[in-house]
Amino acid sequence: MKNQQRSFTADQIKKAHSKVKSGADFPTYIQNLKKLGVTHYKTFVSDGHTDYYGINDYIVRAPAKYASLTIAKISNNKEFQTQLKAHQEGKTDYPTFCNDASKSGIEKWVVLMEEMTCTYFDKANNSILVEQIPH
Repeated sequence: MKNQQRSFTADQIKKAHSKVKSGADFPTYIQNLKKLGVTHYKTFVSDGHTDYYGINDYIVRAPAKYASLTIAKISNNKEFQTQLKAHQEGKTDYPTFCNDASKSGIEKWVVLMEEMTCTYFDKANNSILVEQIPH
């Protein structure tokens, strides 16, 4: 087994996240989480809370980041892709992106560190978009 840190703290994650100013900073953020020992995480659009997972069923739950958003019942993949591209280009901030995602029917996204993918899901848990994260 690699000499990888077995546990990470909410403060370490918060510190890594504090360096993210726009979607353009996302790949570096993922690399930093990976170094901490995060294997994957799930972010829920409804209130922005995130569950971070490590080896041996280790989990850190980050609290809600904003007031509750209503997730659209029907997803709009094309609209979401336009919003995501704008966010990745630094044209929108995180709260705007989450609000846009909720209106496009995105319930959560799941990032897998080993695969370096970010998958967006709708309320029915259908995969709407899978993106390869640059590294």
